[in-house]
Amino acid sequence: MNNQQEDLQTPPANYLVWAILTTILCCLPLGIVSIIYAAQVNSKWMAGDYAGAQSASRNAKIWAWVSFGAAILGAVIWFILAALGVVVGGILGLFDF
Repeated sequence: MNNQQEDLQTPPANYLVWAILTTILCCLPLGIVSIIYAAQVNSKWMAGDYAGAQSASRNAKIWAWVSFGAAILGAVIWFILAALGVVVGGILGLFDF
């Protein structure tokens, strides 16, 4: 049995758990896109659309990573703004220690 036949017997990963987790914990709008693609994987596979199932799997994974990256970027921006607020507050004497 060659590799292509083995690939057709096993459906691609749907990344649904990862999509749900990135939606809840990271970035809601981008995570929802990931969930939509993840939900399409098994139905496309069962319908015989193997290329569509692999494409949906790939897109679910990509959007889960994008959601995760957006959360990290948001956290970094939040930390920078909070640090700047503390520095500026200290310079202006807003903190009375």
